[in-house]
Amino acid sequence: MNPLQARDLVIDIPGRADGKALNFVIQPGQIWGVLGPNGAGKTTLLHTLAGLRAPRAGEISLGNHPLAHLKRKKVSQQLGLVFQERQDGFPATVLETALIGRHPWLSPWHMETGDDEGIARRSLEQLDLADLSGRLVNTLSGGERQRVAIATVLTQAPDTWLLDEPTNHLDLHHQVSVLQLLTEQAHAGNAIFMCLHDLNLAARWCDHLLLLYPNGDVCWGPAEQMLVPAALERLYGQELLTVEVDGAPVFVPRKTG
Repeated sequence: MNPLQARDLVIDIPGRADGKALNFVIQPGQIWGVLGPNGAGKTTLLHTLAGLRAPRAGEISLGNHPLAHLKRKKVSQQLGLVFQERQDGFPATVLETALIGRHPWLSPWHMETGDDEGIARRSLEQLDLADLSGRLVNTLSGGERQRVAIATVLTQAPDTWLLDEPTNHLDLHHQVSVLQLLTEQAHAGNAIFMCLHDLNLAARWCDHLLLLYPNGDVCWGPAEQMLVPAALERLYGQELLTVEVDGAPVFVPRKTG
């Protein structure tokens, strides 16, 4: 499993001056959370790491190879991406959509096999979607569609997962089940790198954090070093109260006025 590395990386955000360069390695088995207010560049960073956007400066490598030099099929076998928002290009069932995850592993002009379908069905079961396999995706709720997107990447079986707000639209039960699934993926040796809005989910589930500030400042490291109230209050422009629940910090906005 190849680590994903950013070297002197500056993401390209229109209208913003260059921010601090990023130098970090996403290692197998790690769970990274990216935190920052709206407009800080979380989605741009994720798309840049996936090779969908060119950086303003610096380089991304997968293993020992620059990402830009690798064929997209090779990249898609190793990197899986869950978008924050998706558009359905054509009507497809839940199962057909999950099967898209097998495409990086198929030879040209080959169809999915029974084994591929079995992988997709097991992924749907893990996301509590087995009973919806025959439904058209465009008839699903937002939370169901989000779980289909995650099931599709699970079917893809990449080494590194890049997720933009994976808990978006999910009820509490499915938030926990998805984050538990991602933890299991990390325990199996895969790497998880996800943008989150919920500070407390990041505090509970992530072992590394990257903080993106609106002015281009950035810091990263082990979660326990990043979960500093002063740094988080500057990140969000919000005073916080901190309590501990089950050995993990919980942050609560301080009421003003």
